[in-house]
Amino acid sequence: MMNDLTRGERLQIMLTKEEVEALDNWRFQKRMPSRAAAVRELLKRGLAAEGFEVAEGGRQSRDFGVTGGGAKGHNGDGQGDPAG
Repeated sequence: MMNDLTRGERLQIMLTKEEVEALDNWRFQKRMPSRAAAVRELLKRGLAAEGFEVAEGGRQSRDFGVTGGGAKGHNGDGQGDPAG
């Protein structure tokens, strides 16, 4: 396992209030020591998961929300909202 002191890359992401709340709730439920540890664990689980199809061309970052509250005109699953 890599030591925290050897991590040389910084990754910054912007989250909505609801996404941070979901992350914190999961973190506390799992008794993770920090948000960073929780994010690394979720990344590990996500990268090991199967079933994610390759994203279609033209997709934007906002199309990939965490809590399902996507941007206007999106229903959170990455598909356009026909209603909207």
